[in-house]
Amino acid sequence: MSFNLIIILFASWLVSTASVDPAQSSSLGAPGCGPASIKFEVNTDPEQHAVPNPEPEKALVVFLQDDAQFNSTPRPTARFGVDGTWVGATHANSYFYVSVEPGEHHLCTSWQSRVVLTRHSRSIAAAHLTAQAGKTYYFRAQDRVITDFRGTAVSDPEVKLESLDSDEAAVLLRSFVLIRSHAKKRLTVNDNSDCATSTLVVVESTAHLANKITHN
Repeated sequence: MSFNLIIILFASWLVSTASVDPAQSSSLGAPGCGPASIKFEVNTDPEQHAVPNPEPEKALVVFLQDDAQFNSTPRPTARFGVDGTWVGATHANSYFYVSVEPGEHHLCTSWQSRVVLTRHSRSIAAAHLTAQAGKTYYFRAQDRVITDFRGTAVSDPEVKLESLDSDEAAVLLRSFVLIRSHAKKRLTVNDNSDCATSTLVVVESTAHLANKITHN
């Protein structure tokens, strides 16, 4: 394969990647999950924080990720969704919280990448919540995988999302870290968008480079 053809294929891939709109990507099947294509970056907060009281006329949902039974590495980064929108992510014995309106809600957690390549993973879990104003609710995503003495997985990795008693949550929160997360940025191509212009400039520059190399 010539270098010129490689450059052209790369330029085509760049345009196709930039044209994907995460908001239109397929979901993961559970009503609480957000688009499958959205990934998160997570950072730990070194300070110890008490879970706040709910905002007026709202409920508070605390999401915890418990890796005590996940005997493998790397450990998964878990996204959490409410009613079809991702609201944050955690990684390895951590937590965050989010305010929700009173009423019925669909919750979801999903590992954003495969963590044990040699086995099938059950990496999505869901739960249902009917929230009341002024109440705090705790939900634990419990990651599980069993390994042998060599560290090889002997069970299918899985995650379960379950309501957690407030007293048990208080015990876990003493040793868990607070996570600050944000969705990774992705290029989208829209009419008159800067992203489209930037992508086309890269493609034109790449094509010019290939043409120059071919004629030298």
